[in-house]
Amino acid sequence: MAQQRFVWPLISFVFVFGLWELAGRWPISLAFPPFSKTALALLRMTVDGSLPKAYLSTLQPLVIGIVLCGIAGIGFGIGMGLSRTIEWFSLPIFIILQAAPMAAIIPLITYIYGIGLTAKVLAVVVLAAPVVVMNSYKGIRNTNASLVQMCRAFLGTRRQEVVKIILPHAGALIFAGLRLGLAMGFIGIVIAELMITPTGIGDLISYHSSVADYPEMFAAIFSIIALAALAIHGLERLERKLFPPEIRGA
Repeated sequence: MAQQRFVWPLISFVFVFGLWELAGRWPISLAFPPFSKTALALLRMTVDGSLPKAYLSTLQPLVIGIVLCGIAGIGFGIGMGLSRTIEWFSLPIFIILQAAPMAAIIPLITYIYGIGLTAKVLAVVVLAAPVVVMNSYKGIRNTNASLVQMCRAFLGTRRQEVVKIILPHAGALIFAGLRLGLAMGFIGIVIAELMITPTGIGDLISYHSSVADYPEMFAAIFSIIALAALAIHGLERLERKLFPPEIRGA
């Protein structure tokens, strides 16, 4: 069973990368390099330091934005779930933010805050915060009502109800919201670096595209996709260890 867990993903990767290699050698487009050339470009950019240097610029606003969402976003979502007044004022705003094409707001952020670190952090927060807040809110509101009633039947205080019943039960959904927020944060930082300021991975993508170095361009794109996938998968595995299946809804 453990071997099958690794064999099937390996077969999937070989199949996808094999198709990529064939499509690049066909070629379906002059701007679409084979996987072998992309892998060599990725290795070359790693060795010469351009890729690590780009990630130092990319990860800083991403980490700051996700930390802000993790603290303020989760806190605000919990407040919405516990307070009808906060919910009444805030829920329509976050529903609109979830549905709005947030990428269209990026130029407005640039106009107000310029092209520095603040604008990039805000781009991450704008895309990640609605997901984090709404998942935290839904986790609080979807707490098993019978558990809450049991706590009240045993004369539990409101504090005990929140700390011992509501928050532990909502923890899995809150953590899932943080994981989804990280995914949106990766989207936000790449959009910010492509549209706000040419730095980091966005700069590598834009530059190599402009000079027709397509293997390097695809290598930069592949690297950010791989990093995002690994980070999200790591959080998913951590979520499975922290929360039992009945809490996660599995």
